[in-house]
Amino acid sequence: MPSDYAKSLGARLRSIRQQQGLSLQGVEEKSGGRWKAVVVGSYERGDRAITVSRLAELAEFYRVPVSELLPDPEGAPVFGTAFKVVLDLEKLYDHKADDLAYVAKYARAIQLSRGDYNGRVLSIRADDLRALAVVYDDSPSGLVDRLTEHGVLVEDPHALLNSDRDRERD
Repeated sequence: MPSDYAKSLGARLRSIRQQQGLSLQGVEEKSGGRWKAVVVGSYERGDRAITVSRLAELAEFYRVPVSELLPDPEGAPVFGTAFKVVLDLEKLYDHKADDLAYVAKYARAIQLSRGDYNGRVLSIRADDLRALAVVYDDSPSGLVDRLTEHGVLVEDPHALLNSDRDRERD
C-alpha cells in the first residue's frame, strides 16, 4: 500500500502532467518512449518509488523545477484557488528593502485595476501569489515566508480593520 507521501508525490506528478495537457500515452509519445506510460502512471498512483535522479529527469522533461514535483511539507499552506494572503499596504509601501519592490509594484497595479486606493490591506489571490513567486524565483510558500519575515502579511485582517475603526471613533 502506498504511503501518504508517495500518494502526495504522485498527485503532484499527475497535476503537472495534466496542466501540460498530456495523457500518460502523450508523455510516452512526446518523450520518444523514454518515459513509459505504465511507469509514469505507477509513479502517479504511488505504487512505484521514484529515485531522486529519475525525479530530476522527469522534472527536466516537464520543464519545471524539481521542487514543483515534490509535495508540500506537512503543515505548509496549500495554495488552492481559494487561497489568499492579505498584505498590510502601509508596511509594504514603507518597507525599505529592495527585495519587496516587485510585491509593492504588483500591489499598486492591483489597486489601479480595482480603483481601490483607500484600503489599508489588499488581498492577493493564489494565482497572483504564484505569479509573484515566479518573479522571485521562489515557490509560493517561500514567498509567503519572505513576506512573513518582513512583517507585511496580515494574519487577521478583520482585527486590523476593527482597530482602525476604534481609533477613528476616539
